[in-house]
Amino acid sequence: MSAKLSIITITYQAEKYLERTIQSVLTQGHRDAIEYIVIDGASKDGTLVIIEKYTNQIDQFVSEPDKGIYDAMNKGLQRASGDYVIFMNAGDRFADEKTVGQLISAMESNPDVIVGDAMFVDEAGKTLGLRSEVTPHKIPTNLSWRSFQYGMVICHQSFVAKRNIAPLFDLHFRLSSDIDWEIKCLKLAKEIVQIPAPICQYLIGGASVQNLKRSWQERFEVLKRHFGFGNALWSHLIIILRGINFARKKGGKYW
Repeated sequence: MSAKLSIITITYQAEKYLERTIQSVLTQGHRDAIEYIVIDGASKDGTLVIIEKYTNQIDQFVSEPDKGIYDAMNKGLQRASGDYVIFMNAGDRFADEKTVGQLISAMESNPDVIVGDAMFVDEAGKTLGLRSEVTPHKIPTNLSWRSFQYGMVICHQSFVAKRNIAPLFDLHFRLSSDIDWEIKCLKLAKEIVQIPAPICQYLIGGASVQNLKRSWQERFEVLKRHFGFGNALWSHLIIILRGINFARKKGGKYW
């Protein structure tokens, strides 16, 4: 029996972006091989009107208050029944209409984790370039959990994990729990596959970008948890210097 992929979309007050994400999922085809779950945090805008248009194509939908994005992501994980899980939150899209087909093909070899690059886009949908090219975050040839010592090399929208190795997100973190989650998944992964194409179109400007100071503080705590205090301190020095140098080469811009 073929493996199934659970695609989870988290949304809150995102009527401006949600429909593009839903359509991106539904145009993938492979309906027998995917489960689509939408978790809404009791939005008061037009979110529910949008979702109602697609209720017959969404397998599970919940709209209720939550304790933040990672609480909502946990709800999605707890409802998922697929062999693999991926988060494609409001505003983000699959790279193109063939992406899920590529993931399903990669799932045939039964890896624990599947990763790929991400294409950065702005609110207008303009392509800004691959994440590995417009940021210092290159995807290592031999990816492991230790690859995260110098930053989040894979965004969660381009990270597919077997559901049976995927833990719940740590709600202690408000902005950086996805880094912690990916490291935990990779620590349990015996086989990791990288597909040669981007998995997602990533809408820049999320909560971590809007709250950089807290995001950095949380990331330090995550790295300290997994690599130790001294290594986390050294890693952040390298991250800062690397970012300054990268921005200088890009004319003062990070992307």
